[in-house]
Amino acid sequence: MGKRIKKLKKIRIHREGTDTLVWSFIIIASVALLLWRSFDSKIPFWCFVAIFGTAYAIVLNFYRCPIRYFKDDTEKLVVAPADGKVVVIEEVEENNYFHDKRLMVSIFMSLWNVHANWFPVDGQVKFVRHYDGNYHKAWLPKASEENEHADVMITTPEGTDILCRQIAGAVARRIVTYAKEGEDCYIDEHLGFIKLGSRVDVFLPLGTEVCVKMGQATTGDQTVIAKLA
Repeated sequence: MGKRIKKLKKIRIHREGTDTLVWSFIIIASVALLLWRSFDSKIPFWCFVAIFGTAYAIVLNFYRCPIRYFKDDTEKLVVAPADGKVVVIEEVEENNYFHDKRLMVSIFMSLWNVHANWFPVDGQVKFVRHYDGNYHKAWLPKASEENEHADVMITTPEGTDILCRQIAGAVARRIVTYAKEGEDCYIDEHLGFIKLGSRVDVFLPLGTEVCVKMGQATTGDQTVIAKLA
């Protein structure tokens, strides 16, 4: 699969948030300046700055885009595709593609998490498919099938198919997927981005060794969630 390049870790703002952050800052700064000049009392100004400054900081945190590199050998490893918390580890019937039982590991991303998504395995993208749907709360079981979602099937170098599903939540209404059919993909690369609270499911073959527990916090591209047989 080629040599994986190692670089220093750094954090930047994700490109999906650039326009939102720039225009939000301009609007907030303009209103704050207007309040400063319009009132003798500075109380309205400071109240506005405190409320909307806090909101802006939350959005800024949401659009963080850490550049991460997995240090160890990636052979047969499955890493967390997202920052968040493990909310599901169970065997499920996957009838869309595999038509058999699969081991599903789900990671829920709250508003406070980075919402960039990483490829969970090295391999080649077999296909990418987007499905419209509902917007149930992302941690509910039915969200995996009924919510708007994007499916990325990846074939590992050993020939194992791994399904990674980006799921929209009750608030998230935009799923961005960078994966392209037929392209090689690697751990350390961004698979996509989901705006606001959402979830990512990974479907693995039975017999896969799970390396995380329910409720465990995960770091995208860093936490090993499973080892393929």
